[in-house]
Amino acid sequence: LRCSCRVGGGLVQAGGSLRLSCAASGRTFSSAVMGWFRQAPGAERLFVAAIRWGTGGTYYADSVKGRFTISRDKAKNTVYLQVNSLKPEDTAVYYCAKATELAYAPAQYKYWGQGTLVTVSS
Repeated sequence: LRCSCRVGGGLVQAGGSLRLSCAASGRTFSSAVMGWFRQAPGAERLFVAAIRWGTGGTYYADSVKGRFTISRDKAKNTVYLQVNSLKPEDTAVYYCAKATELAYAPAQYKYWGQGTLVTVSS
């Protein structure tokens, strides 16, 4: 089982919005958790948001609460990250990942998609 994720990033002005999507290959079990992380240049990879595949329960980093929304479409085996009110400090490479249980540390996610760069201009 591999997570083959496709993410749409890009360049956006501060205050703008973007939607990232990640389509996972193979079956995603109800117990799985899909997460989004981001990594700014020269910085460590940080947790952004996660969603329980079965229940849809969501979890967010404090820095994105109220601005970012994670969701999933079970039929499409896809997880989304709606990012609103973007700030220059949101500039980073964004990654989706899959874990077998809720986790906030990158090391606990076994499968990763390729990252996509989101650049927010001021």
